[in-house]
Amino acid sequence: MAPKTVLIVYAHQSPSSFNAAAKDVAVQTLTAQGCEVIVSDLYAMNFHSSATAADIKGNLKNPEHFLYDEETFIAWKEDRLSDDIKEEHRKVAQADLIIFQFPLYWFTVPAIMKGWMERVLTQGFAYTLQTIYDNGNFKDKKAVLSFTTGGIESMYLPDGINGDINVCLWPLQNGVLRFCGFQVLAPQIFWCVGHTPPSERTAMLEAWQARLNGMLDEQPLSFAPTKLFDLSFQAGFRLRSDIKEAYASQPYGLTTGQHLGKPFPPNNQTKSAPHDKQ
Repeated sequence: MAPKTVLIVYAHQSPSSFNAAAKDVAVQTLTAQGCEVIVSDLYAMNFHSSATAADIKGNLKNPEHFLYDEETFIAWKEDRLSDDIKEEHRKVAQADLIIFQFPLYWFTVPAIMKGWMERVLTQGFAYTLQTIYDNGNFKDKKAVLSFTTGGIESMYLPDGINGDINVCLWPLQNGVLRFCGFQVLAPQIFWCVGHTPPSERTAMLEAWQARLNGMLDEQPLSFAPTKLFDLSFQAGFRLRSDIKEAYASQPYGLTTGQHLGKPFPPNNQTKSAPHDKQ
């Protein structure tokens, strides 16, 4: 079997941070398994986070009304994207697994990583209107969020002051990663590392190392399969009526996003579960 390739998209300013240590553990552990590990250290690269016309070489198709998504789609087809985007495309194309390593900023990724997502996951390369979710361009690749939080775990429970972490994760894991077809693995969350004793930080990294040893064989999180929806503009791309009827008597909705006005399935965005029983 050919060795696997892992891309780590890393966003932290300090090489002495816990995030740096988690990144280093991943590099060492995966390399020891025979994987080729590539790191995009976004701050060290001075990666541009703004999606602008500078991302396109040559003339714009409609300079009077610049639409980033449309212009980059055309530029991708014509091989006119900026060199830094093309280099990241090359890395993503090689990768069997992508690890996003970052501190949680304002309940999402740092701006520089959000910029990576906006600029690198371009239409055509990462998705088209016909290739999203189950049919996405990256359906044979896996992705995982690995991040630190400022708050303790209980603050992110359904009754915690910060709200349910599953809700926080839905836009990233479903709206970005699964939208492009990735098989999304359960996130690796390092809770409140800034107020954690050194011995517990070491234990966190050891648990991360143990997980990395089997990560490539993990089952992804459970999402609502595309086949459950009526994929037409007339129907509004909504769940089929027979699926809604089937769930009418169930205690939970399908997912954190498709909850049908019911309680969310427990840990829907944090733990893998049996898949696609419909």
